[in-house]
Amino acid sequence: MAMIALASTDGLSREDWLAYRNLGIGGSDASVVCGINKYKSPIQLWMEKTGQLPPEEAGEAAYWGTRLESVVREEFTLRTGIKVISVNQILQSREYPFMLANVDGVCRCPTHGKCIFEAKTANAFKAGEWEGDSVPQEYILQIQHYLCVTGYSGAYIAALIGGNTFQWKFVERDEEIISMLIKYEKDFWTHVQDDVPPALDGSEACAKFLSQQYPHSIPLSKAILPDNAADLIRQYSEADEQLDALTKQKQKATNLLKQMLGENEMGIVGDDCIKWLTVSQERFNAKLLQAEQPEIYAKYIAKSSHRRFTIKVAKTDDGSNAQYQLLQLLREVG
Repeated sequence: MAMIALASTDGLSREDWLAYRNLGIGGSDASVVCGINKYKSPIQLWMEKTGQLPPEEAGEAAYWGTRLESVVREEFTLRTGIKVISVNQILQSREYPFMLANVDGVCRCPTHGKCIFEAKTANAFKAGEWEGDSVPQEYILQIQHYLCVTGYSGAYIAALIGGNTFQWKFVERDEEIISMLIKYEKDFWTHVQDDVPPALDGSEACAKFLSQQYPHSIPLSKAILPDNAADLIRQYSEADEQLDALTKQKQKATNLLKQMLGENEMGIVGDDCIKWLTVSQERFNAKLLQAEQPEIYAKYIAKSSHRRFTIKVAKTDDGSNAQYQLLQLLREVG
């Protein structure tokens, strides 16, 4: 048998369920480990698995996905005649113990025998990802992960899209994808076991991790950086210039549209709607309190510190970076 039952989920508390999840990599983690998840980065998942970040709370979409799971399962059976049996267990791969599975159910395919069943709900705006034979990439990886754990040959995935469109599809086992998953997940789990972070990326989770690792700088200390730092500085500078140009482009478009609106609150062009609303709000005037009631201000002031990151690009012989240097210096002064 390719798998073992690690724990029963009947009556299992959320805390205990999360503790079991941290014993390995689950199906929903597969796309994160492979770096294709839009909502979570590998470093964030690593921080969760190593206890440096609390697990994310399930949002509204996840909540309703769980609530509607039985509805999707029953509709699938109604339309196909295929009975689905719920699996109230956390499964673990015998060969790769770091691979875990919490499947929605199992059923039997006429041609592939015992298979996995997965129920999904999707926003109407994501209907395009389900067109034809398509299945969102993160779900393909989740399914192949489960097929690796269970040893099954295929899976049915059923989705309720936009609350009023129902689809179901069959996904066959793909040994090439499974081999890739094993490689990526094995490497990721080594990072978890060794408490060594995976390769850094451009996510907010990475920035948070670095701030936690190095919260304070040593005054007047200096490091001689490796040669590849020069390429990173070039990438930073180019991205900063592009960002500045795009920000100006966006602001120019905003200004011209505001001019077209004038005193009007709303503007229509084709199917697009533009709004420029008057919004009233109250703000606490800290400067006034400090000036008029300095003792009260001092009592409630909270001090904090953070590290400011800046780059000064060295001036070239032809002075081609002079304008950029000036902008950098102005930003620092500001």
